[in-house]
Parts: sequence; C-alpha cells; structure tokens
Amino acid sequence: MNEPFDLYPSRTGNRESLLPRLDPVVYEDPRYSHSEFSLTEDQVASYEENGFLVIPDYLPELVSPLNEEIDSLKDRMAGAEELYTEPDSNALRTVFKPFAHSRLIDSVSRDPRILQPVMQLLGSQAYIMQSRINVKPAFTGKSFPWHSDFETWHVEDGMPRMRALTAWIMLTENTAHNGPLYVVPGSHKRYISCAGRTGKDNYKTSLKRQTLGVPRQETMREVLEDHDIVAVEGKPGSLVIHECNLLHGSPDNISADPRTILMFVYNSVLNRPVAPFGGVEPRPHYLSNPDTAALEPLAAPLTEEDIRWLGAGPAPATARVA
Repeated sequence: MNEPFDLYPSRTGNRESLLPRLDPVVYEDPRYSHSEFSLTEDQVASYEENGFLVIPDYLPELVSPLNEEIDSLKDRMAGAEELYTEPDSNALRTVFKPFAHSRLIDSVSRDPRILQPVMQLLGSQAYIMQSRINVKPAFTGKSFPWHSDFETWHVEDGMPRMRALTAWIMLTENTAHNGPLYVVPGSHKRYISCAGRTGKDNYKTSLKRQTLGVPRQETMREVLEDHDIVAVEGKPGSLVIHECNLLHGSPDNISADPRTILMFVYNSVLNRPVAPFGGVEPRPHYLSNPDTAALEPLAAPLTEEDIRWLGAGPAPATARVA
C-alpha cells in the first residue's frame, strides 16, 4: 500500500520554513450547524479569523465537581504512566487521558454544549484523540514554549490534515500572572515546518520540556511582525476552543494562584491518524487514542443530579460509541 503524501513536512533537517495552510479552518456541513448549542455566525467567523474562541462563564456549574474529581483522580492514578511532573520538581504538571479514569470527565467530553460546537467546526463527528489536565502550581509551574499542536500530532502521531481542535475548560481563574495560555491570533493560517529530527521516544522528555517542534526565534520574529500576542484570561467555567495549528505557549506561573484546566482534543473521524510522518514509532495510547469511534453527544447537558449519580470511577467503554 502506498504511503500517504506528506502535505506538512517538518523536522526533516536544519531548514525551517513557513508553508501555506492547505486545509480549511472551518468545515461546512449543515448537518452539524443547527443544534440548540451551535455557535453563532459571529462566533464561527471569529474562530475562523483568529484561530480561537473564548466563551466566558459557559459551564460554571461543572467547576466545583470537576475540581473535586481531579483531586480524587490524582490519588486514584498515583504512579500511573499517564502522570507527568514538572521539569525541575516532582510537582504534578499533567494528567493524560483522564476520561478513561472518570465517569464524570467522560460525560463532560460528550456534553452537547461542548460536542455540538466541536462537530459544527469540524463538519463531522469526532472522537477524543487526546485529553489532559494541565496544572500549573503556584510560583513553580513552568512555561510551555511556542508551538503548534498539529506539528507534533502530524510528525509523531500521524494526524494527516488540519481537522482537529482543542476544547478546554478553565477550572481556576486564568489571569495575566498565573501562567495563562498565550496565543498568536491568525497564526493558524500558515504552517511552520520546524528544524530538527525526531528521536526515539521523544515524548518522554518533550512533555516535560519541549525542544523539537518549537519554532526558532527568527521564525517567530517573522510571524510576530504582523500578529499580536494575546493572553487568554477568564473566570472558572469559561470554555476555550483553539484550532490545531494555532501557535500558542505559556509563561511560568509567578503568582500565588495555581492554574488548572481540563482539555479535550477532538479529531474528525474523517482525519484518523496514519503512520507517524516523522518515521517514528506511534506514541502511547494516552497521547494518541487508538479508539477512534465517533462520540455521541449526551441527550441533554449535565445536571447536578447527573453529576451526583456519576460519582467517581472509570468510564465504561461502551459509553463512548455513537
């Protein structure tokens, strides 16, 4: 069988370049544009232009239950491979694949208030390719450098096209001081083919301190000549959706306030991964989910009664199939 042609080569040597984007940002399909929870035309236009969308105070009732669940999850998953610590300490940095260990988080990923807008933007059904809880401890939470998620997912996971996005919930206030996400609006319209070559098991170090897939300073200077840097701030319960090729990063948390977010990476079922384009072995299941069955939105948004009923514990696999 012929190998798929690489439309977005990266990490092929010392050369770094800005390439044109060859895929739409928003995929039109009327089947996914007329639900009760669809985004407005203005919201879709803003997402298409800027590469991200912030919906303030969208899910405030989920904040307290999710924070309690995450505290419990840290204990239940202690010692698991899916937990990563800060680069310079043993403080927790990231919990991967939390939906597989929590009925509540699994259900949140299928709440129609999230999944319906996701399908609207992707123009198809979707599955969770990756999920994570990012924690930035007060004073010690470290930065993430500039990068495009798609570049890594393409090179290391085999995602063929730009038909994915990340939807994430602020579980603490995101301020200018506690290491918020920085984005470069409009940067998703070009692709940075980064320098370097991907070694074996690169993820074991890159998830603590990323060096590959990080644009050089001269490349970022060129990008920033006609683009601004924006800090994504908001109250707990705000929902953020950002496009897979949007350049983003975050600074150290220099405040006394920790920052916690719950992230779901949704990939179109029409964009399932192939062999990694970087010629490496596929990454573990918690970084690129092998279960690519389409998700079915819940019949209605989660209620307080639903949350009490779900309780703690792993999600049944059958709950995720459409």
